[in-house]
Amino acid sequence: MTDLDLLHFEQLKQEVQAQYLKEYTPSYDDISKWKGIDIIYFQEDLRKKAKGNISEKSFYTYFKNSPVTKLPRIDMLNLLSIYAGYDSWYEFKKQHLFAGELLQDDQDLNPEEIKELEETVNNSPELPKNEIAAKKTEFNVQENIDLQKSTSDNQSIAQKTTLDKSTEITGSKTKKNLFQKNIWAVITSVLIIVTGLLGFKDELFSKEYKYCFTDADRGVSVINMLEIKVIKENESPLLFKIKPGECFRYSTKDKNLKMQISSPFYEYQEVNRNLENAPEEEMIEMKPDDYKMAAYYFSVKDVKGNPELITQKRKQLENLISNSAIIYQVYDNNTYGIERLDKQKYITLVTTPTTSLKNLNVIEMKKDNKGKIVSIKFKIATTDEKNK
Repeated sequence: MTDLDLLHFEQLKQEVQAQYLKEYTPSYDDISKWKGIDIIYFQEDLRKKAKGNISEKSFYTYFKNSPVTKLPRIDMLNLLSIYAGYDSWYEFKKQHLFAGELLQDDQDLNPEEIKELEETVNNSPELPKNEIAAKKTEFNVQENIDLQKSTSDNQSIAQKTTLDKSTEITGSKTKKNLFQKNIWAVITSVLIIVTGLLGFKDELFSKEYKYCFTDADRGVSVINMLEIKVIKENESPLLFKIKPGECFRYSTKDKNLKMQISSPFYEYQEVNRNLENAPEEEMIEMKPDDYKMAAYYFSVKDVKGNPELITQKRKQLENLISNSAIIYQVYDNNTYGIERLDKQKYITLVTTPTTSLKNLNVIEMKKDNKGKIVSIKFKIATTDEKNK
């Protein structure tokens, strides 16, 4: 990556902005100021024209900051280039060359890397061939001298006697060393086993319990994520999030289990179990909050551009949501963590038919004593999150 690539990317962002402004009128002309529904409409247009998508997190990373300090991945660069009317990122750069810029297809090694590789090869040590040859000759000469000495019978007897004694001493040392090695191997194995037992004693003596959840009225799996707090004596609660259709597995050596179960669409429930005689698998029924569930259903209901259904959907949401409701949209980025919407803006968002609404996930929903929805916290998940 070069500084020229970053300049090219800034050019590409401007052309992407110009391409979108040809057909749409966002809240601001400047793409760096877009958020919320403007980003959703842009993602929709990108999918339609370039057959691809960028996540909300990537949008905030590369379009909210200018100039950027790093380039996106090549697949995102190609996607944006196609949206702007070019065949690829390479083709875009080719048509926007700066003075003196040379565009290359293969840029695997930059000049600094090539220079460093050449210096490494040049500085590699070489063995002196003459020295090796000299050592080899010296060894051969010494070997010949030893062979000449071995012609004497007296020398052969003396060498044999010395060899026998040396063999006996060497054999004795080998047996001693082998015995010491075996002792240390046994001691090491025992220490490893003891350490393993101490480290995994909880797992060895724990028992796993499985809890599944079903809609008490409909007899099907719960349709919303559950939050489970496991309350332990003299300890902070343990929080678990269970996706729709999944079961909660929990291993413990305790004799009692206390769980607090909550969900945006189901009534709060507290479960206490004596684990000494409790089954390992259990089905827990969750009582649905029909009012909250209706508000969610009307929010994600697909009207496919039918004006009558859109009008009906707006009226239903008008009746369910309080005029003073506090509504928040949560974002998965560091720049805009959360945005507050009023009732009408929320209804406009969920009555505008886009594919993004299929990913709308209600995090929290509260109602008052009269049954009106007074608080909604929701998030529109990215494609990557939905595939997890």
